[in-house]
Amino acid sequence: MSSKFMQQVRNVLRVKRYSYKTEQSYCYWIKYFIRYHNLKHPQQLGPDDVKTFLTYLAVQRNVAAATQNQALNALNFLYTQIIGRPLGDVTKLVRAKKAAKIPVVFERDEINAIFSVINPLYKLPVQLMYGSGLRLMECLRLRIKDINFHRNSIVIRDGKGSKDRVTLLPESLIDSIQSRIKEVRHIHAADIEAGFGKVWMPDALSRKYPSEARSIHWQYVFCSNKRSIDPRDKEERRHHLDDSTLQRAVKQAIHRAGIEKKGSCHTFRHSFATHLLDDGYDIRTVQELLGHKDLKTTQIYTHVLNRGGNAVKSPLTRL
Repeated sequence: MSSKFMQQVRNVLRVKRYSYKTEQSYCYWIKYFIRYHNLKHPQQLGPDDVKTFLTYLAVQRNVAAATQNQALNALNFLYTQIIGRPLGDVTKLVRAKKAAKIPVVFERDEINAIFSVINPLYKLPVQLMYGSGLRLMECLRLRIKDINFHRNSIVIRDGKGSKDRVTLLPESLIDSIQSRIKEVRHIHAADIEAGFGKVWMPDALSRKYPSEARSIHWQYVFCSNKRSIDPRDKEERRHHLDDSTLQRAVKQAIHRAGIEKKGSCHTFRHSFATHLLDDGYDIRTVQELLGHKDLKTTQIYTHVLNRGGNAVKSPLTRL
């Protein structure tokens, strides 16, 4: 497929303000779909071809339900926003149903073990993911302006589903975060002196307040240790810490701690929710802190508690 067509796809994704990761993912699946159908233009293809492709992914590639749905979302975007021919009922008929799974949760002693062996450079963001229930990218995209030390709170901007929410700032991390912000100030001052210092801002804000991109309060709390070229506009900036770097550090720490669980950065968010419920906090409070739209999503954590989802005790304990 011509690079001109794919550039058109990217342009629409950017106008619609999709994240860069979503842009990469959608472009991957659109290219894959086109290659699967022998480089035919999507204009020549339709709903039946989409079904065939998704069936191939499920049956021959044996992809997970979430992966198949991601491919469908990309193709739905292609036909709705680019081709101008919505797929209609196809999106309902072929969308894979994800199995309900009990989340992996670290016990408190396991959390402490991980904190004791993780690379010190990455300890603070991991502590924040557990202490505040942040998703990986919510943590890495955190800006200085979104931390309120007076109210011990953090504002999560444009989280999953493009929603904002407020979560707690652990008191035990306040000194560490303030020290981290001082480090960012020094890094930012050096960037300004070198003729840089701009940080990425949402398009509307960057146009309306162009000078704000150099302000300290817009800088990332967990900024990268080096500047890089933005793949969208080719401008050199200091971005946030790379997510794969933090994921790798967590995997290594789990292994060093001798924990026999398939954990990841997201496991700290699961642990945050489970431990709050374990401590007796109301499930709706936990739902609000996590930013879940549906209470049913939060209720999955009740199945992890030692005492059972409804505080049910086994009859064996009464024998």
